[in-house]
Amino acid sequence: MIEFGHLSHVGLRRELNEDTYYGDSKLGLWLVADGMGGHEFGEVASALARDAVVREVRNGKSLSLAIRSADEDIIHQSKRRAESLPMGTTMVAVKVNGNKFELAWVGDSRAYLWNGHLSQISSDHSYVQELIDQGAITAEQARTHPHRNVVTQALGVTDPENLKVETLSGEFRPGYQILLCSDGLTEEVDDASIGALLSRKDLSAQECVDQLISAALDGGGSDNVSVILLRNI
Repeated sequence: MIEFGHLSHVGLRRELNEDTYYGDSKLGLWLVADGMGGHEFGEVASALARDAVVREVRNGKSLSLAIRSADEDIIHQSKRRAESLPMGTTMVAVKVNGNKFELAWVGDSRAYLWNGHLSQISSDHSYVQELIDQGAITAEQARTHPHRNVVTQALGVTDPENLKVETLSGEFRPGYQILLCSDGLTEEVDDASIGALLSRKDLSAQECVDQLISAALDGGGSDNVSVILLRNI
């Protein structure tokens, strides 16, 4: 049985929330999409991506193919608005079936797994992640790097032929937790603090999500922040 909590907040410095999310226990699908603030209609792009993935998964498509369909939908809408800049969004989505999960993502919205300790199971498609992979900077330095918000892959922006939809599958045993979030959380709250909250047995999934959002706001709330927490109970 899955218990899940969910919340999205505009943050303290933005007027518009360009994030969106979705959760459906019957479909076994949860996702977070972060519309790109540097492009027009980020909130439209994230909503288009959400709707496309839900539609395609309901039709039996894999998460990877569903996300590619979302990319096509956003590009199609952008071409209809040829006078404007392209719309863009990141996406992280998980499909749970029993004690197994399938994860897929594009961009820097993240997925974490808690199985007694916290581990990031997605890998950011970002400029600073490339620098980390090259050994040029540390993960701690990436947190304050001036280009930490630059993504290298995004739905609606990256050419479809070069779009990298990464996937991962694994076990989701009783007691495990999966966290999906936009970078509005990880920008303000470090992994140690996230892990400390997920380790608390006195909090429901929703209470844990509420406290994570509060921690992001306490940290500065520089961006929209969206969080989904799944627990296999």
